[in-house]
Amino acid sequence: MQTTQDNILDVTTLEPRLKHPTIFRMFDDLQGGTSLVIHNDHDPKPVYYQLLGERGNIFKWEYQEQGPEWWKVKITKNRADEKEESVGQIAAKDIRKAEIFKKYGLDFCCGGKKTVKEACAEKGLDVTRIEQELQQADKNPSTRPLPYNEWSLDFLADYIVNTHHSYIRKTLPEIRGYAAKVAQVHGEHHPELAPIRSLVEHIAEELVPHMAKEEKVLFPYIKHLVQAQEHNEIITPSFGSVQYPISNMEMDHTVIAEDFEEIKKLSINYTIPQDACASYSLLYRMLEEFEDDLHTHIHLENNILFVKALELEKQLVK
Repeated sequence: MQTTQDNILDVTTLEPRLKHPTIFRMFDDLQGGTSLVIHNDHDPKPVYYQLLGERGNIFKWEYQEQGPEWWKVKITKNRADEKEESVGQIAAKDIRKAEIFKKYGLDFCCGGKKTVKEACAEKGLDVTRIEQELQQADKNPSTRPLPYNEWSLDFLADYIVNTHHSYIRKTLPEIRGYAAKVAQVHGEHHPELAPIRSLVEHIAEELVPHMAKEEKVLFPYIKHLVQAQEHNEIITPSFGSVQYPISNMEMDHTVIAEDFEEIKKLSINYTIPQDACASYSLLYRMLEEFEDDLHTHIHLENNILFVKALELEKQLVK
């Protein structure tokens, strides 16, 4: 066996029975923040899952080369104080990565507290493939995402109201109308349309008062926190803590997200049937677009606005 000063292991030079034990021994010898690069003549993905199972979620796995002749993988051991980021935190830092989570049906909004490995394990997804796509997003300069995570909290709250709340108020009445119309006309041959209509009505019943509470209570208080910080003031919240309204908003988000998951199941991921009329097709397209907007909306609140508001309140409340 030969390694270089850069901690590179050519696995092809080892006897088969020694390959995995050698990789594990060298990984165990790594200091936190340092890496081992393994060279192999085939994809060493089984090592990833064995390492995850036996050592836990304490490493990063990055493909540097993927065939057809050679596979090179950089394995970095996490530092002792380094925690794996959640999908919500990853999306908060770069909204482009949220598109990858959407692609694979990974919930970065209400389920945003899970790590990528945990979220993939729940759905039986190939975590190495998804982590690779997330790494590639860092190297893709073609799109410049909006810097949500850098905005002040008062600006972000206004953005949510002016962009996402306005969209809901404009679009939701149309969706309710089409859901009722399509269920009445096509319900006999498509029994799933009745429960879809009921779910749409429930979503409306949840969202309308939800937005009102945010705009009249929660967001004004968050803006008050920002103003207090700017003027170096100490505050006393009138309702105990911002955690209480935030918890209520997050529970609403979970209920609404579950309703949409049920709509997706009933509609087979918004698949338009062959006998669909123009209104039927439009309903499914609008529902899909609405859900997509809602994912971003909830992400901005759960993973950025609410998290930072809680942090800010801790600094200001005495």
